[in-house]
Amino acid sequence: MSRTKIALVTGANRGIGYEIATGLGALGHRVGVGARDETRREAAVEKLRAAGVDAFGVPLDVTSDQSVTHAAELIERQAGRLDVLVNNAGISGETGPGWAQDPTTLDLDVVRTVVETNVIGVIRVTNAMLPLLGRSASPRVVNVSSSVASLTLQAGSDSKAGPIMAAYSPSKSFLNAVTVQYARQLAGTNILVNAACPGLVATDFTGFQGPRTPEQGATTPIRLATLPDGGPTGSFFEDDGVLPW
Repeated sequence: MSRTKIALVTGANRGIGYEIATGLGALGHRVGVGARDETRREAAVEKLRAAGVDAFGVPLDVTSDQSVTHAAELIERQAGRLDVLVNNAGISGETGPGWAQDPTTLDLDVVRTVVETNVIGVIRVTNAMLPLLGRSASPRVVNVSSSVASLTLQAGSDSKAGPIMAAYSPSKSFLNAVTVQYARQLAGTNILVNAACPGLVATDFTGFQGPRTPEQGATTPIRLATLPDGGPTGSFFEDDGVLPW
């Protein structure tokens, strides 16, 4: 079996996901670029390869059972196992002025759509990839979350609370809760499961508003994807350390 570590990053065709793929590739991982859009996916793969990364495209819509199943089959054929899964794909949902989602007027379809991608999509992908992760000597699962998932920060006056986002923020809180459940279920195995906050990053996701670059946003996910054996599991991290739930 090849010693080259195999990684899958969802939503890897741009922004933070692309930089996570870049960083893992620079560390010697062979990286599957998971993305829905074929043109953007293949452009990202070509760009990564030009930078020296051993990258391959993985057609992947996290909201589709069939797409996720096919993605697992593709990785099975390409590599036979998976060492790192980074669940990065996510959406904010429709927002109003100031990038806000008012809970008192929120369209329930927006909530459903956001949860389908940000939570159910992660469960769908993770469960499909678990058999492949089980073949790894040191499997790692990283769920890309946000400080706005923190109930502690949201209920306080901390600047990290951000705008009121009644669909997006709770979806990330839900994701954090799911992360803990996976860590509990997989306790005693060598699979480490953690949540990562990339910080407020200037990407198209944020309308290019934010003090951090995509490269900076990728730092914590990459660190968690490459944790040593016996490292933490079921925790929520940012660059400066553990975030409160």
